Amino acid sequence: MSQKYDVVVIGAGAAGAMAAGITAQRGLSTAVIERNARIGRKIMITGKGRCNVTNNCDNNAFINAVKVNGKFLYSAINNFSTQDTIAFFENLGVRLKTERGNRVFPVSDKSVDIVDALAKHIHVSGAKLLEGRCKALLMKDGAVAGIKLEDGTSIPCSSVIVATGGLSYPTTGSSGDGYTLAKQAGHSIVTPTPSLIPVVTNEPWCKEMMGLSLKNVTVTLIDTAKEKALYHELGEMLFTHFGVSGPLILSATSHMKQEKLRDYTIEIDLKPALSVEQLDARLLRDFAKNLNKDFLNSLSELLPRKMIPVVVELSGIDGAQKVNQITKEQRRALAELIKHLRVTPCAFRPINEAIITSGGVNVKEINPKTMESKLVKGLYFAGEVMDVDAYTGGFNLQIAFSTGVLAGTHAGEFGG
Repeated sequence: MSQKYDVVVIGAGAAGAMAAGITAQRGLSTAVIERNARIGRKIMITGKGRCNVTNNCDNNAFINAVKVNGKFLYSAINNFSTQDTIAFFENLGVRLKTERGNRVFPVSDKSVDIVDALAKHIHVSGAKLLEGRCKALLMKDGAVAGIKLEDGTSIPCSSVIVATGGLSYPTTGSSGDGYTLAKQAGHSIVTPTPSLIPVVTNEPWCKEMMGLSLKNVTVTLIDTAKEKALYHELGEMLFTHFGVSGPLILSATSHMKQEKLRDYTIEIDLKPALSVEQLDARLLRDFAKNLNKDFLNSLSELLPRKMIPVVVELSGIDGAQKVNQITKEQRRALAELIKHLRVTPCAFRPINEAIITSGGVNVKEINPKTMESKLVKGLYFAGEVMDVDAYTGGFNLQIAFSTGVLAGTHAGEFGG
């Protein structure tokens, strides 16, 4: 049996690090249990190593961006907003900047600056960081009594905050431990599925454009069974060897159910600033400048180089056909293709490639005003371990910070 603490936080990612600093600042003896030698492993790889730390938006826009159980987060975001997150990191010496889509990054473009700031938050607060893996909760009379580590060590405490993450990126420590602990306490788990995940498509031509990143395009997700658009947004996307990825695609997947993938079509508008008529007029002007060129060599001012052979093939127009021989109907069909380039999903990439996990601890069993379990006194949850997830763009890290602060603010209130 080791030293007793008021609060033990399991996991030193975004939610856990934030929660631990808050509880310790309140004067509660706090231990943070982290299975990795360094905190914030998953933060290090977010935003392609740049760390999209939050989104510079108001609370209503934040809630609207949370596609699963957004209303559950009203108290959390009102208690610790995106502006509070920005102020928190800047007060710790991390200069931030706002980019396209209100995404907030460190000016340095280095995730390590965010991780170091959270490490400082833990250290300065007086919380004790312990390396280890929690295997079980200790409970007595319907309340938390402590935890048991993988090495057999028991740590008594009056409150536990579970902030272990989901199932995405298991190499960073997010391997589902929190679900096991929650189930032990009697909580139900909404089946974890990948969210914000790259999409495997049926079209082999995506591979031909591997590595091509498109900016200022719109992506529309269509439920073909219901003939309904589920998602429509302007931004960036990426072609890969297996299909499509990038911010727009990742956000679209939060509206997709794995078992219904065959019912979806992803439509890409390569020239959203132009109507079909305007695009047709643009094509007419471009063709007029290239009358004696082959069709294959006439699109360099309109489309990225990697995309031209694909579009030519999909258009059905012979690439060797002279531009001055292209008919009005062919040109119009080309404009329609550029405005409505379609790919069909056939699978998600493996869950370990998902940015976040959808599913987790059922939020109906958690008090949204405190993040405390409704089933076990002194048990709290924060971050991705719960069934909440949002679009890409800094919203999911903000969920971690806001719920971590709320759990840290209330943990230990009723402890012995």
